[in-house]
Amino acid sequence: MTNNNFAPQQPVQPTSQQPIQPPAQHSKNKKSLWKRWWFWLIIVLVVFAIAGQGAAKNNSSVGNTQSSSTTSQQSSADADSPDENTQNQQKESEKSDVPADYKSALRQADTYANTMHMSKAGVYDQLTSEYGGKFSAEAAQYAVDNVKTDWNANALAKAKTYQETMAMSPEAIRDQLTSQAGEKFTPEEADYAIEHLND
Repeated sequence: MTNNNFAPQQPVQPTSQQPIQPPAQHSKNKKSLWKRWWFWLIIVLVVFAIAGQGAAKNNSSVGNTQSSSTTSQQSSADADSPDENTQNQQKESEKSDVPADYKSALRQADTYANTMHMSKAGVYDQLTSEYGGKFSAEAAQYAVDNVKTDWNANALAKAKTYQETMAMSPEAIRDQLTSQAGEKFTPEEADYAIEHLND
């Protein structure tokens, strides 16, 4: 016998309409802007750029100040001494008018006078010698007249060389310095050398 006491089930009604949410994702902890390394890098670069521009402005202003002060000093000097300015210009033009062989003779004379400590006559002879520079008498004369050296100091240097390497007496050194077959210094230059030989 069948049991009819079985009641049909009622469908379950949803109590409220709530939207279905996706499963919760773990959101990354976002660092604030000032905690990021690249933010600080940008700040440092900006600071250096600003500092560099400031330094460049200071340097240019210092340079402009110096150049303007130099210009004003030059202009005041030119105003005070027009004769000196004219003389300087004449010297410059004279230098540019010097022939090439004269300039070469002067360079060679500088080597003889300031490296080898030769006398004025010795330099002249070396410049004009057929075994030496083979310069014209005029070029050699120009060279010895314009070379910047101290002939007394050259005589002293030669005298000390004779004293130290050859153990010569002061009188023998004087003879060697003034000899026409020797160093060809003037008697005054030789006297200076002997006087300061033991300084």
